[in-house]
Amino acid sequence: MHPSVVTERPDATEIERAAAVVRGGGLVAFPTETVYGLGADAANGEAVARIFAVKGRPPTHPLIVHLAAPDELGRWADGVDERARALADAFWPGPLTMILHRGGRVSPVVTGGRDTVGLRVPAHDVALALLDACGTALAAPSANRFGRVSPTTADDVRRELGDAVDAIVDGGPCRVGVESTIVELVGPEPRLLRPGGVAAESIEAVLGVPLGAGGGPSRAPGMLASHYAPGAAVELVDDATRGERVATLAAEGRRVIAVVGPRDRPPSTDPLVTVVHHAGPDDLARRLYRILRDADDAGADVVVITPPASEGIGAAVVDRLRKAAAPRPHG
Repeated sequence: MHPSVVTERPDATEIERAAAVVRGGGLVAFPTETVYGLGADAANGEAVARIFAVKGRPPTHPLIVHLAAPDELGRWADGVDERARALADAFWPGPLTMILHRGGRVSPVVTGGRDTVGLRVPAHDVALALLDACGTALAAPSANRFGRVSPTTADDVRRELGDAVDAIVDGGPCRVGVESTIVELVGPEPRLLRPGGVAAESIEAVLGVPLGAGGGPSRAPGMLASHYAPGAAVELVDDATRGERVATLAAEGRRVIAVVGPRDRPPSTDPLVTVVHHAGPDDLARRLYRILRDADDAGADVVVITPPASEGIGAAVVDRLRKAAAPRPHG
């Protein structure tokens, strides 16, 4: 059976139909401002276990829990302190996830048995309407196979997960395009575990202290060395060497996607080379996963790209590109 597809900008009746799937223990793919998520009732361990099975995700790799409103924070986390409340006031709804002590409502399946949980309120009216209608929080990683490129449209979800999803809510293309920033607040020092849609500099300004560096590949989503990977190889090069590298690859008969900035000139006119322009870090973040998916659709062998400066949302783009370019595990 194909998943029921709720049309773009669904009405209240369609939202309720999707919410009924969640309440019945099903899986619903839904839009957020960052990427599309694959959601299940965060209190239903059996439903959440299906997420791991569908994605092929290791059960020790925790999920993010999405809330309908900031005032639900205390219902799903324990020991919420002033730092967490200050960040919620500043950035929720929005692309910020906070790692806090897990509340009793959260199934331990969500957190891989850990005593911490990642929580956020998405800044997307369709997602918020769905969460409100569900009457529960949604555990939701990105709606794709584990380690692959995250989806930023409902069609991406349909093509990758197909019948494995019970319902897909179509809320149009995601406006941010990369996942949320993850900050850990369970110790005395706040730590940045993953750069994302909220700049680390903005978080530090609210907290009044610098963010420490996180570590450990399974403490939060997206921390593995290899992740967000298309079928094509990804090579990161600087402006000075990009043209020469693209020419070398084309001479070897490799089909190349060259991603260049707004003021860059095309590095090659070779028919094996496709040039894709972006307008700067925000535009590249919004389009990054689309570019990588399109590269695979075009049968490209290599994506050659110059990373932006690692500041603001550029830090999130650099993080995703490094993981997409990393050597991939075998087996």
